Amino acid sequence: MIREGGCLCGAVRFKAEGEPLNVRVCHCRLCQKAMGSPYFARAQFDQKALTVEGETGRYASSENIDRVFCKQCGTRLFSWRRNGTLAGVALATFDDRNAFAPTEHIWVSEKMAWVEIEDGMIQYPETIPA
Repeated sequence: MIREGGCLCGAVRFKAEGEPLNVRVCHCRLCQKAMGSPYFARAQFDQKALTVEGETGRYASSENIDRVFCKQCGTRLFSWRRNGTLAGVALATFDDRNAFAPTEHIWVSEKMAWVEIEDGMIQYPETIPA
């Protein structure tokens, strides 16, 4: 299966082939700052499963992650592992914004105080256990 998506202005389009490896909501402080919201809801794919067209910009938000965005409208699209393995695709950027539903929350120890998680999904204080 191929699912498509893109940025607000349409200058960047992407295709994601197959099913995501996982679908999570991240509450870490880096994701909060990078997304400008209380959390980052994303579907994680192998980078080889993604095709991206259009001009994107990148910001190295950590030693391991680049944040990828549209250079025209600024839509935050991906968290891209710098080692070439994985990419987190923002759920709301898919054309079918309901294509994937998260199954767990990570970095709950850093969630904003007013965020209440009452959806019954698994919660991890930090990343998932190894």
